[in-house]
Amino acid sequence: KHQLFPTLRTTAFESFDFRGYDLVISSSSAEAKGLITPPGTMHISYIHTPTRYYWSGYQDYLRHPGFGKLSPIVRLVMPRQVTKLRAWDFAAAQRPDYLIANSKYIQARISKYYRRDSKVIYPPVDLDRFSSQTKREDYYLVVSRLIPYKQIELAIQACNRMKRQLMVVGDGSEMPRLKQLAGPNVRFLGRLSDSETARLYSGAKALIFTAEEDFGITPLEAMASGCPVIAYGRGGALESVVSGQTGVFFREPSVDSIIQAMKKFEALEFDQAVLGRRAEVFSNQNFRQQIKQFVEDKLS
Repeated sequence: KHQLFPTLRTTAFESFDFRGYDLVISSSSAEAKGLITPPGTMHISYIHTPTRYYWSGYQDYLRHPGFGKLSPIVRLVMPRQVTKLRAWDFAAAQRPDYLIANSKYIQARISKYYRRDSKVIYPPVDLDRFSSQTKREDYYLVVSRLIPYKQIELAIQACNRMKRQLMVVGDGSEMPRLKQLAGPNVRFLGRLSDSETARLYSGAKALIFTAEEDFGITPLEAMASGCPVIAYGRGGALESVVSGQTGVFFREPSVDSIIQAMKKFEALEFDQAVLGRRAEVFSNQNFRQQIKQFVEDKLS
């Protein structure tokens, strides 16, 4: 429920005392970039996204059915409060000495909303957690928080119409609604351990990735498991999935578009070695080397 306490969150991050430190690195999708460092302390902020519910996703929050259920007073005050918080968020984004973006997609958002340059360093996937198997089983897979912007209902409805088996890993506010939409071909597995999720990746025909994400780790986890990806062709997925080699894209957030992509996918063959090599580009080792080099360059 952190969205209910925006002013407390800003105060919390501004309250940290970083005297005595040469370097502070923050990892931020909201307020963490707004911490205050002394003049002699360098601050590098890794930005996962400019705060979604103030900027790029603000209208989505207003359109969500939950917004209409809020009291009239809250609905009246919220837009005014967001205007103030946007001003704080913009000012906070000017505090770090350097910004790192987690994708080219987010680099463009940083430029648009914060008017700042940034360096792209992709987030890592822990390749050691995953392995592939030659024999794929007869199910599609979704691994996600079940919240509105993830658009999981599209995958469920597509698999209903195609009469394809679908495993859904994850939990969230959308679970009751999604269960009502699902046919007998859809199984909801809830939250699973890392090892259980990795096993499902290694057996799935494909991961269906329906969200417009800032970057998206689950496609990389799938590829590391030899599992191709059927992805929405917007956002960070365009920077990780290679069409025809590690997956296919659907271009519209619609059931018909996903079905077309599923039919295209089922007519292709994918090389697990190619999938694995693509995931290796985003390894922990490469991430560490790039972050280390960036920090050393800035401190030198």
